[in-house]
Amino acid sequence: MGSERQILTRETLGQFEQLILTAIMTIGKGAYGVPIYDEVCRLAEKRINFGSLYVTLDRLERKGLVSSKLTDPRKEPRGRSKRFYQMEPDGLRLLQDSVATSLRVANALSRKWGFIRKLAPKGHA
Repeated sequence: MGSERQILTRETLGQFEQLILTAIMTIGKGAYGVPIYDEVCRLAEKRINFGSLYVTLDRLERKGLVSSKLTDPRKEPRGRSKRFYQMEPDGLRLLQDSVATSLRVANALSRKWGFIRKLAPKGHA
């Protein structure tokens, strides 16, 4: 029963968290607010709420999945710090787990449907 309890309480990522972690991962060292926002919008194929992005980034940081650093405002063109984000090992592990689950789901549905209905971005299928 102990292992069942562990499986039930194991942390998973929501879709929006998965999009944000994917954006941070693909951007790399230049991952701060605007590029993360742009990449999440591209991945989601829609505009997202900027406030939701920052609320989720804060939550991911509190969970230890990402970390951030502020730049020196004196070195920024507008005199305002930028907060750069990077993936932490737990964030990478959870993102890998999430992708593995998505692939298992895709494989199961592919067997059921005979194909996956959406393999390409909108307008490319």
